This record gives sequence, C-alpha cells and structure tokens, in this order.
Amino acid sequence: MRVPRSLEVWKMGVVNYSEALKLQEKLTADRKIHKITDTLLSLQHPPTYTLGKRRTDHNLLVSEPELKAMGAELHYTQRGGDITFHGPHQAVLYPIISLRDVGLGARKYVENLELTMIELASLYGVQACAGQKGETGVWVGERKIGAIGVRISSGITSHGLAFNINPDLNYFKHIVPCGIADKEVTSLQKEAERVVPPEEVIHDQLIACFIRIFGYTDVISKDSASISSYNLEN
Repeated sequence: MRVPRSLEVWKMGVVNYSEALKLQEKLTADRKIHKITDTLLSLQHPPTYTLGKRRTDHNLLVSEPELKAMGAELHYTQRGGDITFHGPHQAVLYPIISLRDVGLGARKYVENLELTMIELASLYGVQACAGQKGETGVWVGERKIGAIGVRISSGITSHGLAFNINPDLNYFKHIVPCGIADKEVTSLQKEAERVVPPEEVIHDQLIACFIRIFGYTDVISKDSASISSYNLEN
C-alpha cells in the first residue's frame, strides 16, 4: 500500500530574494525538527543575480554599481551551482522537503527537478532535456530554459529551480549563465509555437508537474494570510 505524502504549497507572488532566503532558512529549520510538513514555495523575484557557494564572481560580467543602475540585486548563497538570474516572468520553485521521507538521494532529487521542467515544457510542444556532459539545468537544444541550484542540509532541501516563462533575456547577457560560456538562454514563450497562457496558469502547471513527479497525494495550498500568520508566529 502506498504511503500518503503530504505537501503544503505556498503561492507567494513576487518576493524579494533576501526575504525568500530568510523564509527558506526558517522553514528548513522547522522541517528538520518535524514542526512542519514538506513545503513548496512558488514565487517570482525582482531582478536578482545569485552566486552559489563556489563564489564564481568572474562569471559576473558587470560591476555591482552597474547592477544597481539596472535595478538588479546581487546575492551570495550557500546553494550549489554557479551564477544565475532571477526576475519577472520566471517561475521559481523552492522545495523544503525531507529526502529521507520521499526516499530520494541527492542525484535522483535533482533529476526529478529536471523532469518537472521537462514535463512542463512538453505541455507546449517544447522538447527539453537534461544537460549533457556536466551541464546543469534543462535545455532545448543548445539553449537553456531552466536552471537548478539546490542546497541539502541534514537531508532537507532548499533553493530549487527557475523556469523561464518569458523573462527579459537581456539580463542574461551580463553573466556567464551557470558558468557555461557560449550557450544561449531561452524561454517557453520563445520556444513554443503558440501564445502561452497567463503566467498564473503556467505556475500552477509547474506545481502540478512537481506534485506528480514527486508522488505527493495530500496537497494543501496556502494563501497570503496563512503565510503572513506563519511569519508572525514563528
């Protein structure tokens, strides 16, 4: 008999990166002591560049003053992976889940995140695949459509994936995306052969793909009021 798996989905809209990071840290700590169930944050960020724990600053091609002039922020994180961009019209998922409870190792977890984005792309006739020869994320041919950068601490995950719905791709010209030179970045709108639906629909589809691939059976969505209550009470 299949063991039920519970997941809370928090649909958060646009969230400042530093606020989302603090929330992830709090949720991760609570998940470690079994205070909360597995939780999935679904959101977007204002224009933000983030670097992983390897601190590959050489892949940032502009200065911090130039970033500020562009209205973008720069954040250093403890996730894996290289430099990447987050911004409007990009769907971000941050799973705070226990790998032990879902029966996954780190490699399989990352593969499932890749499959989540691959399945979403397929809904629009876009044939995506996981990176080859050490390339991270999800690709359409030689063009990257989705990025992955995760952190795992005591078996609890944080950070996650970013899928390009229709962001301003010019932001990616200021970095070597994920440390891979001479590769393009693309989006669902650019690759699809039809006009894509409103972003809220695509966010929900991405969540649905995640739920199916990870095998959750008991799913609760949290509204803004519930999320605010958590922040105040913890």
